[in-house]
Amino acid sequence: MSGDDRRRRPGAEEQRRLLAVGLARSDLTAEQLWRRYFAIGGLEGPAEVQEHLDGGSSLPAAETDLLAHAVNERLDELSGRRVPYRLAVREPPPRSGPLAALVEALEGSHRAPPERLPAVAVAAGRALGVEVTLFLVDYDQEALVPAAGGREPLGIDSSAAGRAFARVQVLTSASPDRPRMWFPLLDGVERLGVVEVAMDDPADLDDPHLRDQCRWLSALLGHLATATTRYGDGLDALRRRRRRTAAAELVWELLPPLTAGTETFVLAGLLEPAYAVGGDAFDYALSETTAHLAVFDATGHSLFSGLVAGAALSAYRAARRGGEGLYHQAAAVDETVGDLFGRTARLVTGVLAEVDLASGRLRYVTAGHPPPMLMRDGRVVRSLEGGRRPLFGIAGAAASAPAARTGELTIGEEVLQPGDWLVLHTDGITEARDAAGEFFGEERLVEFLEREAAADAPPPETVRRLVRAVLRHQDGVLQDDATVVLARWSPVP
Repeated sequence: MSGDDRRRRPGAEEQRRLLAVGLARSDLTAEQLWRRYFAIGGLEGPAEVQEHLDGGSSLPAAETDLLAHAVNERLDELSGRRVPYRLAVREPPPRSGPLAALVEALEGSHRAPPERLPAVAVAAGRALGVEVTLFLVDYDQEALVPAAGGREPLGIDSSAAGRAFARVQVLTSASPDRPRMWFPLLDGVERLGVVEVAMDDPADLDDPHLRDQCRWLSALLGHLATATTRYGDGLDALRRRRRRTAAAELVWELLPPLTAGTETFVLAGLLEPAYAVGGDAFDYALSETTAHLAVFDATGHSLFSGLVAGAALSAYRAARRGGEGLYHQAAAVDETVGDLFGRTARLVTGVLAEVDLASGRLRYVTAGHPPPMLMRDGRVVRSLEGGRRPLFGIAGAAASAPAARTGELTIGEEVLQPGDWLVLHTDGITEARDAAGEFFGEERLVEFLEREAAADAPPPETVRRLVRAVLRHQDGVLQDDATVVLARWSPVP
């Protein structure tokens, strides 16, 4: 239904009059109308429909709309035979409705700087007869920040919009001031914020077609938000609550999207402190057949640590994208870190892993890093202790022969079961200490993960809550970078 149609809904008597006009044009008898009405889900009997047509009773709006739909289908049939054109003539661009909204968003964003996207969203919403407002999640993942002025940030843990973001689902509010719906703002499966849709009529909250149309628009706006951020700072600046260090800027520019997924594999990662991270980084690559994962932790906490982590990540990507397996990926990281930074004793711990998505076969390497954890049926069943090797950079700095650079490298193996989770983290998670010196620890980490699994929280929300829990343990101040990546294998039956 177009935005104009939505604003001009007829009353019961006007609809009854228009129904009679349409029925006369349709050349249907009352009995034929009832059969069509009943076939598409009508609940009233022939006598009740006839009485309504005669003006003697009033049926519920849902039933009269089905009657109208039955008549409209017949009118479409009658007008379906048209004189053909010799030349192809297409329909003109729509002025309202779902297609007009999507066209408005696409054309409005063409050559538009990032900060114009909120206005583009408003114009697209106008084509649907609703009011659209964008909210972007801040980099601490604590609040949803309005992309245009005049609104206050909304807490993720204290608002309906925040619940829509956390649960990745549509939520509604039939508040007396103005009914609203909140849609997750996603780029693929990565959470960027929410789209608030406000309307004048509370009945719109129950309109499945409007909900679908707003969902389509939200999906397009999520893609546009990511695309425009690549060539401007307008939207990115809104998500920042304070200035980043140069090291953090370097690391964030190297990171992939925080959440990704396919039909069989989904993952989510996060690192803190968001504005002062030094040497932590993670990476991944998903394909139809394989999932690749990596986590790195460079020693120290400075811009130089960020350079070391960046070099390790780049070496890993170059080997992986060149078709090399785990053995040569590890060798490439070791060689790069050792050759560039060996004299400064800059080393990197890390985990490299790959999962065969058909069989669930996991192969991994752990270089001086906390071992990955395996979760099954909501429980942490074990740590994966295979594939151990020295820190990246030790062999590369000490050896000159390429064959010796990886040391005695072995590859750890595990066979995943459907639904299994992998948990990769840096020591900044388990070694976070409170004011009394007590570690967050592996036991607390396991308890947290199992509690979240029991609550069936989405992967990115579990990651967000874990990082928040580690920050609370340290009274909001981290002494070291803390990174976590959760990944789940769920093969299609």
